[in-house]
Amino acid sequence: MFAAYAARIDRDQPLSGLELGERPEPEARPGWTTVSVKAASLNHHDLWSLRGVGLGEEALPMILGCDAAGVDQDGNEVVLHSVIGQSGHGVGPHEPRTILTERYQGTFAEKVTVPTWNLLPKPKELSFEEAACLPTAWLTAYRMLFTNAGVRPGDSVLVQGAGGGVATAAIVLGAAAGLRMVATSRDEAKRKRAVELGAEGAYEPGERLPRRVDAVIETVGAATWSHSVKSLKPGGTLVISGATSGPNPQATELNRIFFLELKVVGSTMGGKDELEDLLSFCAARGVRPVIDSVLPLDRAREGFEKMAGGDLFGKVVLTV
Repeated sequence: MFAAYAARIDRDQPLSGLELGERPEPEARPGWTTVSVKAASLNHHDLWSLRGVGLGEEALPMILGCDAAGVDQDGNEVVLHSVIGQSGHGVGPHEPRTILTERYQGTFAEKVTVPTWNLLPKPKELSFEEAACLPTAWLTAYRMLFTNAGVRPGDSVLVQGAGGGVATAAIVLGAAAGLRMVATSRDEAKRKRAVELGAEGAYEPGERLPRRVDAVIETVGAATWSHSVKSLKPGGTLVISGATSGPNPQATELNRIFFLELKVVGSTMGGKDELEDLLSFCAARGVRPVIDSVLPLDRAREGFEKMAGGDLFGKVVLTV
């Protein structure tokens, strides 16, 4: 079957390890189901995998891709939950949870096999392309907002780095849930787009906000950390799920964190129950993932290049 896969690890030039070509079809396993992939979306996780983060040389070649929607062996339209081993279903009793492609072949292929427990029905209201955007970036944003930020309708939330998958999802989901969203971006067009998606305002990175916020959704890391901390109200919450600009900010702002009794909460992905709620929320409220572009699987390299260059707003989707 045709697939996009990591053939080599290169920390400096990750795309040099990406290859497109034939790979073996997945083998049947007890408690697992094979899905014919209709659509799969890119995440920064895929780029980090090519750099060797969470993926060792011994696991190569590894088909990339965490997210997908498709059709199972019985003809059911399904969405994949990307965290394998979270429940113990389909894996050994002592196996730690992993994101798909850290241990098992991924979704950038004609077929993928996952534990049957990891499949959820695809709502009829969502297309395969829309549903394929949800299991990683949109689920991460959902958990950050509604599980870890501790915000309620009417509260204010700053999203750093509008344009990225998680940041875009947070703006759309927060606005749909009655939160007062604001965003930052270096790009004027992305700031304008953030407002169109429901943000009350969009600002340059580091720019002082008109008022402090109840929570911050942080995925950028070092470059925006100080601004995130300084933008919070006393008692506010900073939720972080990534550090695309690096993990070590010049100023940690510890004095401000303890003096204002701020909360810093780490967040990674989300549970199957949260993905089920997210799917239901999108179907019921008419919320749809923001898609930057849709490409056939054989043009996967273009999608990776777009994501690596930051030249996107929303998700890149690959169709099979």
